Amino acid sequence: MTSQEIRLPTLLQRRIRTLEQAPGILAECLRGIEKEGLRITPDGDLARTAHPAALGSALTHPNITTDYAEALLELITDTQRNVSDLMHAINWVHRVAVAGLGDEIIWGTSMPPALPDEKDIDIAWYGTSNAGMLKHIYRRGLAYRYGKTMQCIAGVHYNFSFGPEFWELLNLPGTTAQDRQSAGYVALIRNFVRYSWLLMYLFGASPAVDRQFLRHRQTNLLELDEHTLYLPWATSLRMSDLGYQNKAQASLKPCYNNLSTFIEKLYQAVTTPWPEFEALGTKRNGEWIQLNGNQLQIENEYYSSIRPKRTTQAGERPLTALYEKGIQYVEVRCLDIDPFEPAGISESTARFIDAFLLFCALQDSPEFGAGGFCGESAENFRNVVTQGRKPGLELMHDGNAITLSRWADQLFEGIRACASILADQLQDPLYNDAVQQQYAKVLDPSQTPSARVLESLKLKQSTFKAFGLEISKSHTTHFRHAGLSDEEKAHAATLREKSLAEQARLEADDSVFFDDYVQQYLNALPPIGTGRQQA
Repeated sequence: MTSQEIRLPTLLQRRIRTLEQAPGILAECLRGIEKEGLRITPDGDLARTAHPAALGSALTHPNITTDYAEALLELITDTQRNVSDLMHAINWVHRVAVAGLGDEIIWGTSMPPALPDEKDIDIAWYGTSNAGMLKHIYRRGLAYRYGKTMQCIAGVHYNFSFGPEFWELLNLPGTTAQDRQSAGYVALIRNFVRYSWLLMYLFGASPAVDRQFLRHRQTNLLELDEHTLYLPWATSLRMSDLGYQNKAQASLKPCYNNLSTFIEKLYQAVTTPWPEFEALGTKRNGEWIQLNGNQLQIENEYYSSIRPKRTTQAGERPLTALYEKGIQYVEVRCLDIDPFEPAGISESTARFIDAFLLFCALQDSPEFGAGGFCGESAENFRNVVTQGRKPGLELMHDGNAITLSRWADQLFEGIRACASILADQLQDPLYNDAVQQQYAKVLDPSQTPSARVLESLKLKQSTFKAFGLEISKSHTTHFRHAGLSDEEKAHAATLREKSLAEQARLEADDSVFFDDYVQQYLNALPPIGTGRQQA
């Protein structure tokens, strides 16, 4: 089906035609995955062991590290030009990780199993080098600000970029190619904010939690059994207000219409003291407990469903890289781990995300209203994560009520067109199949992963922990049976040894005292707001 035969908005149709006249332009797209997963014991308890030496250094290994908690693995792929290679990469790093875990298992859902007391959850440790201690102290600060329980939530991050030539085809504002590219990514992000409720409906997979996760907090969750709480129509409790939330982050929620405003707001957050955090101090009994008392310690603390990103050099602040060089790619952060997929994400999901992001880039993206307020979109997102499968659920679209299913129908028209051109240019017809597979969930909510999780819990009369342990063991068995070839074992060993050697080299360098190192890093920001304005 050609773009002319589909009822699409004028700008979207025109841009699709432009891409059709530039064959191969989408072959320059890059994508990568960062997938988190808790290490657990064979009994389903949080692993209290250190990051396994068999996996190399969590500080310097390019593919296997840890996130917030010591037990929270983060498995990272190299960037890939097609989804088949991407899935091979994420499966490979899982096989390497499983081979080095001994009898431990990677927990297969986003929400954690029953957790020990907060004092018994260990913060990620990266060794005694300045770089390692900076990462550790930042996480100590997170523990004081959010609690250690929150540091055990896991997700899938999907990184995606278009080639520079792509943005030059779209007639974007800006005096330089860098400004035009940044303007294009910001427009994509605005549309992502408008439409990401659809991703939560399709891929949300955390409608239930273990009771212990709440730490006796009062909520509106219902009791499924003695140990499991849930919401009947929820898609992703991970992305609800049960996740990373505090008053300091609330003021950062408004959306931004340009990169300059985003950078300036984030700059203010990482340089402005927050009374509650300032009162904690930075040291206790002579030991660092947080990097500073500001609204955010550093940029990475900002929690959002999508981030503008640029790779950084050693010691370079992410804000500095964005300010000086513009946006290089986007990081989609709202995807739950798919408990029905060994790697936590399927090929179909990855192809759909590609098509969805292309749609967000090509679709008209008007600026948000006064002050960049996007309350309507935020409310739609909140409604879908807590009651997205509720029959007849209505969302708000430009001030008017519309059912989720009807709006999804409209969005899928454009997403199908974007999948079609990806299929043509990448010679991968599975893009079209992926969109149809996801549309089936619109027609039948019982096919969504959130519905399937609840159905599994009810049919088996299983607790959340028992369900998670069963699928986690199944996934671990899958990767162990797949194993590693001799060549893959040799490559994994090389990466492991190089990472350990690099950590040892960093730890041997004592030329800068840690206090000075922290101050140098915190000061490594340009005077944001007074210099060059980004598109």
